[in-house]
Amino acid sequence: MINERLEAYTVIKKVLRNNEFSDNLLNSSVKKIRKQNGDSNLFYTLVKGVIKMKGNLEYILSTLTDSDKFAQTDLKIKVWLYIGLFQIIHLDSIPEYAAVNETVELAKKSLSPKTAAFINAVLRNYLRNKDIKYPEDAVGRIAAEQSYPKEIIEQWIEIYGEEDAEYLALHFNDIPRLHLRVNKTATTSAKIQAYFKNKHELDFRTSDLSDSMLVTDSATTVIQDVTFDEGYYSIQDTAAAGIVELLDPKPGESILDMFAAPGGKATFICEKLNNTGEVIAIDKKPSKVKMIKQAAERLQLSNIIPVVTDALKYGPKAPAYDRVLLDVPCSGWGVFGRKAELRWQVHQNLNEILKLQAKALDYCSGFVKKGGYLVYSTCTLNPRENQDQIKRFLESHKQFKLIPASDFVPKKYTSEEFYLTKPHIHNIDGAFAAKMQKM
Repeated sequence: MINERLEAYTVIKKVLRNNEFSDNLLNSSVKKIRKQNGDSNLFYTLVKGVIKMKGNLEYILSTLTDSDKFAQTDLKIKVWLYIGLFQIIHLDSIPEYAAVNETVELAKKSLSPKTAAFINAVLRNYLRNKDIKYPEDAVGRIAAEQSYPKEIIEQWIEIYGEEDAEYLALHFNDIPRLHLRVNKTATTSAKIQAYFKNKHELDFRTSDLSDSMLVTDSATTVIQDVTFDEGYYSIQDTAAAGIVELLDPKPGESILDMFAAPGGKATFICEKLNNTGEVIAIDKKPSKVKMIKQAAERLQLSNIIPVVTDALKYGPKAPAYDRVLLDVPCSGWGVFGRKAELRWQVHQNLNEILKLQAKALDYCSGFVKKGGYLVYSTCTLNPRENQDQIKRFLESHKQFKLIPASDFVPKKYTSEEFYLTKPHIHNIDGAFAAKMQKM
């Protein structure tokens, strides 16, 4: 019989040690757990929760032991401490004694009795001393309480002020809702809502950003329903869908989607075109292009052409496209709630990301025909990757002009003339986009 905690331990250790992304590891493990009738919800909650709250757990544990020695403690020991402490603090359904005992027994089997005794002592110390004192300065306090690197909190306070920075940090620690995008080439929003109401007594919230979007808290029900496999909808955050609303594709057009994987925006563009025209979807990794093909097949979209190549080597370079979507790699500030490990990785290579974004803007703008449109987008809230990149681009590419985002999306999702969603205010992921027309 599979043990969900031990499986979670293995995945968390891989993510934290190797800077891997948890979603790929989660998917394979969840299938294995379900086959053996295990508790996949517990496993998923432990993996995402521990990775997300690692900073807070680390801070608390360092106050319960010698902080200098704890900093040098092997990760394989820390992960069991994280798992035990996370259950005590965040999982009310698990009694504290059970959280401690299960953790200690598994640590004894996977490590050693001596290590298990240390883990037992630390966790029981927390049960006796739950009143944790946090730093008094704003950066230190928010970083420790809400589990973020200090560098990120410093930048958020500088950009948004202390109050909004803390609300943003809190928002990303909530369990994200599931957003469903209706495939209007196959059905309607009203029919999907009626179907889930009748079959599952499930209600959705609609969106004023895109009339293709529905939102629910019942993720498992929606993902496992047969209508997903039959292609009646996709899973995509409303903030990402808003970028396609800004692009505003028209039937019959030729559209280029750079950095297209995993294909959410590309397939939405296809649906907007109502299976007319063509969407060239570029990504350099064959495994990711395979995902685009699979999504298109599931949705029965025939107007997409997936291409395996580096976006910055795609050619021949000619101004042949009505619209070009440039959804560049970024630091991912806007999706910290869904991609828990990003908060621990983003500051490691920001300068390389900035160079890539600038290069992509310069290169891919050459594919836009006269009168056509270029949309640059990210899933970050970092002005250096967003507004600053566009201002630099427009200064050196006078043939492009900025088009107000408020012409295509509700004004509350805009800032200046840009598309900008604010997670703690709009309750969706964070995203940025700029729409430019070639004159």
